[in-house]
Amino acid sequence: MPAATLLLPPLEFSSMTNPLPPRRSAAEQRKLDAALAELFERQITFNQILGLKVLRLGPSGPQLRFEMRPPLVGHYQFGRLHGGVISATLDALAGLAIMVALGEKHGDESSDQIMHRFTRLATIDLRVDFLRPGTGGHFIGSAEVLRLGGRVGTAQMRLVDDGDALIATGAAAYMLS
Repeated sequence: MPAATLLLPPLEFSSMTNPLPPRRSAAEQRKLDAALAELFERQITFNQILGLKVLRLGPSGPQLRFEMRPPLVGHYQFGRLHGGVISATLDALAGLAIMVALGEKHGDESSDQIMHRFTRLATIDLRVDFLRPGTGGHFIGSAEVLRLGGRVGTAQMRLVDDGDALIATGAAAYMLS
């Protein structure tokens, strides 16, 4: 006896199917990136004091750079970077990573709508591991968002010196709303 064959009608996709929301245009993305860099480098005065400059924004995570300067020295005899500068830089960097991730998550929103989301962003936990003294002419930081929930986001951060030696890592959690 031949096996029964079950014939199903072809699948139909109705208008009830949830399509992906439209992504912002390339011009709107450039506007958002410029607004993020402006906020991070100029409007957050403490970041100006640290000398933080955005090197890269994007879904793979932001990257920043700052130069070693006398006001950032913590150990005057050896010219080492102050631990508070390291902590503050990693905190700021993770906040920037969360901002970029929020922009990606809400890709259908305008740059103005995304920038408004940052008014409620706040650090709720920060851990820094100091691995070696911060010496050198400049430092590069990078961050990756591990989780972006509805109310809390988490990130991991890295800071390297001008010889690419890892001097500190961090992990942080941020309140989103």
